[in-house]
Amino acid sequence: MSNVFTHCSLFTGTSEKVVQDAWFAVDDDGKVAQTGTGQAPSATEMVDLGGQYVTPGLTNVHTHITLDPTTGDGGTSRGVVASTVGAVEHLHDLLKSGVTYIRECGSSWDIDIALKAMRDQGQLTQMPEMMPSGKFFSMTGGHGDMPNAAYVVDSPDEMRKAVRTALKKGAKAIKVIATGGVMTPNDFMDDPQLSVAEMHVAVEEAHHKGHIVAAHAEGNPGIMNAIQAGVDSIEHGFYVTDDEIDLMLKQGTYLTPTLVADWAIPTFAKGKIPDWEVKKAADALDDLYKNIMNAFRRGVPLTLGTDAGTPFNDFTMSPVELELMVEQGMTPFEAFSTSVNGAKLMGIADQYGTLEQGKFADFLVLEKDPMADVKAFQQKDKQVYQGGKRQY
Repeated sequence: MSNVFTHCSLFTGTSEKVVQDAWFAVDDDGKVAQTGTGQAPSATEMVDLGGQYVTPGLTNVHTHITLDPTTGDGGTSRGVVASTVGAVEHLHDLLKSGVTYIRECGSSWDIDIALKAMRDQGQLTQMPEMMPSGKFFSMTGGHGDMPNAAYVVDSPDEMRKAVRTALKKGAKAIKVIATGGVMTPNDFMDDPQLSVAEMHVAVEEAHHKGHIVAAHAEGNPGIMNAIQAGVDSIEHGFYVTDDEIDLMLKQGTYLTPTLVADWAIPTFAKGKIPDWEVKKAADALDDLYKNIMNAFRRGVPLTLGTDAGTPFNDFTMSPVELELMVEQGMTPFEAFSTSVNGAKLMGIADQYGTLEQGKFADFLVLEKDPMADVKAFQQKDKQVYQGGKRQY
């Protein structure tokens, strides 16, 4: 054992229990080797945490690291250099906020793929582990139809070639656009966009390679179209219905609510972005809360994702998403479990998501008990570890 962390209150993420006077050991591979209470074994390095709370690092399965959250359009007019510099800064912000693993859901110029490769080669540090998506997939005139941000496809055959191209470039997740959205003028949440046939091809090609597909789907009938196409997760799902929930439960489809993305616009953006954009978000918020909580109560697995990069929704908001979930009726443990579900969705739950023997020691050190008050995750100067090594 290389490191032993002692005198902590340990929340492993497997239940709401917080173990007092706990210790855990990390091996040379950066994985949890052993946990216990009382007297700790000796090791090369002993780290006394002084009774503070240890919790697993968070997963965030919906980020856009190349967007600029201080603008109404996400800064999509920026060039590749500015977008890349911003993306690196945003990755640092995500890690500082407590997020140790992300799934991207659309990066201009495939910047996330390049940064992931640089991280793997040791050229970039202090950033979350990442499942890159590259550009997303939209239809002509659809939500996000921008050449730097999207593959624009208008048939199943065009989708097949585009997805194969993305996978060749290094995408590990595929993002398709099933409905209109908040940030695009002249389309709406209930506008269906990519067809079932087009999205099914994306699912088929991604699943052939063992990768997952996310669908931007806010209204109907687009949500149902995406579920029928077989996507792995519905992103946003503002107007998800009981019939759609029935099919999600049958197929094991995940739902990423991104509550904070819709909440942030009417909360912070009035007078700073176009009125039509604020109105779209504000009109949907109460419906979003009601429909998402209905899905949760019925057993649909929710994941933690923030849509980071959208207006006034920066890269530190993952803990705020947890707070909003609790405000809508979840317990702190239920809210945290959306992070664990994110690891399951990404297929990495055998290595990440909870602090158990054999999993990577990605964890946070907090001053307060997050199971007593989920806002403990919002601590500004939290300690952040990856593989047992302190990053912040």
